[in-house]
Amino acid sequence: MSVSQPAVNHDLPADVTEWRRHLHQNPELLYEVHETARFVADKLSAFGCDLVETGIGRTGVVALIRGDLGQGPVIGLRADMDALPILESGSRAWVSKVDGRAHSCGHDGHMAMLLGAARLLAQTRKFRGTVAVIFQPAEEGGAGALAMVEDGLMERFGIAQVFGMHNEPGIPIGEFAIREGAILAAVDTFEITIRGRGSHAGQPHLSIDPVVAASHVVVALQSLVARETDPLQSVVITVATINGGHSPNVIPAEVRLSGTVRTLRPDTRDWAQRRLFEVASSIALAHGAAATVDYTRGYPATFNHREQTGRAIEVAQSVVGPEFVRVGIEPRMAAEDFSYMLEARPGAFIIIGNGNTANLHSPSYDFNDEAIPYGIAYWVKLAETLLAD
Repeated sequence: MSVSQPAVNHDLPADVTEWRRHLHQNPELLYEVHETARFVADKLSAFGCDLVETGIGRTGVVALIRGDLGQGPVIGLRADMDALPILESGSRAWVSKVDGRAHSCGHDGHMAMLLGAARLLAQTRKFRGTVAVIFQPAEEGGAGALAMVEDGLMERFGIAQVFGMHNEPGIPIGEFAIREGAILAAVDTFEITIRGRGSHAGQPHLSIDPVVAASHVVVALQSLVARETDPLQSVVITVATINGGHSPNVIPAEVRLSGTVRTLRPDTRDWAQRRLFEVASSIALAHGAAATVDYTRGYPATFNHREQTGRAIEVAQSVVGPEFVRVGIEPRMAAEDFSYMLEARPGAFIIIGNGNTANLHSPSYDFNDEAIPYGIAYWVKLAETLLAD
């Protein structure tokens, strides 16, 4: 169900939706968002932003909008720009023009909302200090946020606090959701290689069977979650692939497992990495085999800071009403590289409802344009509230 609140301007020019649909039709991947970045930078320049810089973190864009009420701090508002390598389904007029690429996570909508907010902020400038609007490449696995941070994003533009937003299907249009602390998980990947000795399947006694050892490893890894983890601390250990052997009558010499680990706390993350190695190695050894573990740390947990989360809640409630802001939601075990920005500066990440649509990363997903006025209203109100003092 959609809601309408006085703080939300539903009469915004239709061109914001047109921007979103243009971006949707022209998806680009990871850091190769050159046309997208050019489109964004051109709009920001046309709005009259005080400074527009490109090439931050390879292809990121940052614009500064200075308020008319005097000197003050700089706050950052971030949107992501990259699409996914997915073949889009559906027959919408704005369907992707590029086969095998689609904005199936709503980054087109995130950009449109922040562009709409930037235009309003550049027109009104009813704040003290500076708003930095940040358009980031390579969220979908490329750690573009980290690239921008390492390129001096925070220091270069003097950013004191930073805020992000992401849509979520299943939450109604006109609603927001947020929690203090970890709202999204750290995501790591692993590959375990178990090496034994191959043999004819009719002579298993001559082998050191890596298939049997791998099977025990899979079961034992699930026991780590069930029997070694505090039930109140979220941990996911998923073995997603098992590869080994090519013939039903040959025991292979080697089996590979791969999967993901999701955690919300740094100490739990350290524990999971250590125990995964110990379990795989010891079980392989018990079967006479040997195991090697390749463990790769991905994005850290997205951690909302207390003060900034409180302010974000107040702003969202002022935009749509307290009854339409879900506070203290359960953490999501997905991941977001905005976590790197929150490690660099205090801030908060909020979820905006996308209505009853297909799930994120689905070929049939599409950002719901009805969410645009709520996202714009939140960004503008957040900037004006935080920079009012």
